[in-house]
Amino acid sequence: MEERIIEKVLSFTKLTVKITKIGNDYHIILAGGDRPHIGCTVLATPRPSLKGDGKVSSTASVINVTGHKDEYLCRYLAEKMAAAQNAVVVCTGGFHTDGITEEQIREVQQAVEEMIL
Repeated sequence: MEERIIEKVLSFTKLTVKITKIGNDYHIILAGGDRPHIGCTVLATPRPSLKGDGKVSSTASVINVTGHKDEYLCRYLAEKMAAAQNAVVVCTGGFHTDGITEEQIREVQQAVEEMIL
């Protein structure tokens, strides 16, 4: 199995994404903030784009832990990776920082978007 760890130091904490290739598919673990946890799991499967342009897109199924808001991060990673690699992708994880500000939330979202490119 191939593994790749991507770490991004933010202005207020660190974010880690670990990508493991399992056969032709991928498992992603996202962790960060003061108390990393499992707040969400997303399963993304590749499919032909609905635009009919011959490109690959993806469809996701999501399981959230009640009260957690990690879906955006895990869903983004899973869907982008599934489409890019034409593979099934599971992303699990969570990010938590007490008293996080709107600006810090945007910083985390931007970091995740940059990490998967």
